[in-house]
Amino acid sequence: MYIKESVTLGGRELVIETGKMAKQADGAVVVRYGDSMVLVTAVASKTQREGIDFLPLTCEFIEKTYGGGKIPGGYFKREGRPTEAEILTSRLIDRPVRPLFPKGWRFESQIIAMTLSFDKENPTDVLAMTGASAALHLSNIPWAGPFAGLRVGRIDGQFVVNPTFSQREQSDMDIVVAASRDAIVMVEGGADQISEEALVDALMFAHQSAQVVLDLIEKLRGAAGKEKRVFVPPPKDEVLAARVAELGRERMRAAVTIRDKHSRHESEAAVEREIVAELCTGEGAPYAGREKEVIAAVQSLHKKIVRDMILDEQVRIDGRRTTDIRPISCEVGLLPRVHGSGLFTRGETQGLVTVTLGTKQDEQRIDSLLGEIFKRFMLHYNFPPFCTGEVKPLRGQSRREVGHGALAERALLRVMPKEEEFPYVVRVVSEILESNGSSSMATVCGGSLALMDAGVPIKAPVSGIAMGLIYERMPDGTERTAILSDILGDEDHLGDMDFKVCGTRFGITAVQMDIKIQGLSRELLYRALLQARDGRLYILDKMAQALSAPRTELSRYAPRIYTINVKPDRIRDIIGPGGKTIRAIIEQTGVSIDVSDDGTVSIASPDGPSAQQAMDIIKGLTAEPEVGNYYMGTVRRIVEFGAFVEILPGTDGLIHISELSNERVNNVSDVLREGDEVLVKVISIDRMGKIRLSRKEALGQKPDVIHNLRQ
Repeated sequence: MYIKESVTLGGRELVIETGKMAKQADGAVVVRYGDSMVLVTAVASKTQREGIDFLPLTCEFIEKTYGGGKIPGGYFKREGRPTEAEILTSRLIDRPVRPLFPKGWRFESQIIAMTLSFDKENPTDVLAMTGASAALHLSNIPWAGPFAGLRVGRIDGQFVVNPTFSQREQSDMDIVVAASRDAIVMVEGGADQISEEALVDALMFAHQSAQVVLDLIEKLRGAAGKEKRVFVPPPKDEVLAARVAELGRERMRAAVTIRDKHSRHESEAAVEREIVAELCTGEGAPYAGREKEVIAAVQSLHKKIVRDMILDEQVRIDGRRTTDIRPISCEVGLLPRVHGSGLFTRGETQGLVTVTLGTKQDEQRIDSLLGEIFKRFMLHYNFPPFCTGEVKPLRGQSRREVGHGALAERALLRVMPKEEEFPYVVRVVSEILESNGSSSMATVCGGSLALMDAGVPIKAPVSGIAMGLIYERMPDGTERTAILSDILGDEDHLGDMDFKVCGTRFGITAVQMDIKIQGLSRELLYRALLQARDGRLYILDKMAQALSAPRTELSRYAPRIYTINVKPDRIRDIIGPGGKTIRAIIEQTGVSIDVSDDGTVSIASPDGPSAQQAMDIIKGLTAEPEVGNYYMGTVRRIVEFGAFVEILPGTDGLIHISELSNERVNNVSDVLREGDEVLVKVISIDRMGKIRLSRKEALGQKPDVIHNLRQ
């Protein structure tokens, strides 16, 4: 049955339809906003996957180039491996969807979102998020949704829902939010050093704006929704849980308080093995053949012990209080030949971050539905297996690495100088050398140090901190909460929230929040942000002890880039016929030259004298004559009434016969001949650009500056 419903959102019509396309999927919708359209499908297998203890969910976002009226670039002329933008949008879909599947769901599940039409005004990522929610809610797949995906911007102090691409350029924040009926469930975005109050207001605005979209999805569900499949989660054996607790509570409590990560994990594993051996092996073992159930019960006990310890005693695994931050050490300038480097260590998490400066020719060129996009700031995050003491094959970048890198890049991008101030392409690379939580935040801190070490004039240093939450609602309705600063990997796994906050002393530059519970109240969210600010400022103080501001000079191994501006109509003089002139300059001086259409000329050179030589040549080629200046020119043509003299390349002026000498001149050839070099002064330039010269006013003069045609 074909159903189409719409609602007004942000002054434009949001349309969701179902029943026309992809009818064999368990759920399928087409979401339209302006002329941007996304088809989203949801399918779950009919048989449960055996032998796994995780949710087998995959989310894919695909940009079809035909949607933007384009043919793919490259040799094969078809869509290939996912781009970074597609991976990031796939993660935006996955993160709010995954926690809403029922516990114990082991059926292969897949969400595929495809951009069918793109108007270059309305982004499709939030449409894909809303479409995934609608497709799952309409399907027969058990799922505790819906949510609505939307973006919030702020222009001139006013919040804007789902801003267009042009509006996003004017906005001081760009926050993507997934909101359910009762709470915020996921946040991802960046901002220009905004306050905690402004961020909370933006999230509450998003939650309020999402309600009409949720009403629309519920309306579609009422008209075309399928009956949900019956799914009964695996029952919990309370007798087994009690027996495991009786055997292992004291031993596990002792194990979880070991501060060293690897020693702790080894002790926890030893406790698990001992309990499994006691309950599952030997004659008369009460749970023989049920090892997986026993292991699950041990893991549940482990989780409960850690959570109770934090909630009851306000003491964490490694002995810290809830607001404590692990020991921090910072170093800069470790690597002699790189342009900038920083080593940031926080507890058992360590990131080595480097900065490389390049020229405009090093810009990343991206072929997207918006057209060709150029990036002059890039951050790449690497998470090799040795950082957690593991052995894994290196198969290229994972989605997690792409996502963590994008978060750190967003945090630092907001403090990067404009191209006019710093005409370099900048690449930051983070190598995670040790990991026990918050490696993306170590990347932000190390990246900030490395940028300053490289002499990049950032607006302010940036630090990042990962916040956690332990939350329980008691049978009597009361709540127990603990907000954790600088969480460990175990606290991320066992907790209810991973909330990363990055910023300067003046405000927030990036946030990322994932919640496993139903959502956060405004009061709890604001408390977490204020605690994160305290931690952020503490980390900035530690970083300042190593380096508090950008270095005043670049590394001697970094290229030197100089810029000059010429009139756009003089670009042809630099390029020359078939590029002959610019190639000659490069060959003569050994520099790299990039000429923009607006007349900006960038000259990159490993040394100053070569760059200066190239600049002098270009200035000579593009110089404009000025009244009062003296020029050593060459006589090009003699006429009865005077002589035409070339004073700049391709620029002639006339010396009238009356301006040749202080004495009367009867014939021009008595004074000048073609090919002679002569010192002249520019005495006037008329509206048509005709130049009048005087040899008479230059006679006997010794001007401070003489412009030479041969320069």
